[in-house]
Amino acid sequence: MKTDDLIATLSKDARSTGPSVTTMLAGGVAVAIVLAAVAFFGMLGPRPDIHAAAATPRFLLKFVMTATLALTALASAAALSRPQAGARVLGLLLAAPLLLAVAVLAEMMLVPMPDWPALWIGNNNMLCLVFIPLIGFAPLAVLLAAMRRGAPARPRLAGAVAGLLAGGIAATFYAAHCTDDSPLFVATWYSIAILALAALGALAASRALRW
Repeated sequence: MKTDDLIATLSKDARSTGPSVTTMLAGGVAVAIVLAAVAFFGMLGPRPDIHAAAATPRFLLKFVMTATLALTALASAAALSRPQAGARVLGLLLAAPLLLAVAVLAEMMLVPMPDWPALWIGNNNMLCLVFIPLIGFAPLAVLLAAMRRGAPARPRLAGAVAGLLAGGIAATFYAAHCTDDSPLFVATWYSIAILALAALGALAASRALRW
């Protein structure tokens, strides 16, 4: 049997028995959000001044960026869960980095250069590196389990995108606790923490999503 015929057969079988890939992934995302919420409120909780912070653009921008990452990663994960998916779906993932790059450039234009290091280092960089992966670990496991339904043709790539999705969800919750609102901080420490989950997802997927 040719490779294209095999992929078509697997795709047909995935659609013909049990819940669809979309249904499984949607359910996985719902469970992942609940698990992230439990971890967040169990370990951290919102920052004390969240009501005042919610009136500031930089605080709100954090959620725009993390939610954009989560939504685009979800769309990419849904596509990559199918055997016939192409790598072009990854173009969606450029939205969040581009948005973040614009925010960083805007801040660097508005804030004096001597203040950049303090904004970049922040006060919670180690917390960020620890708690985003901790909040996202269980969601990542759930998302990988959901993606098994679709028999992805590129397991490592699909796992990395699942990690980005889990990281986007985790970072959205963590942003409510973090008192560092600078795009410079987010671009560095949030990105490192989320990429750690992406790397973990790629590593785990070599077994979890292999078929």
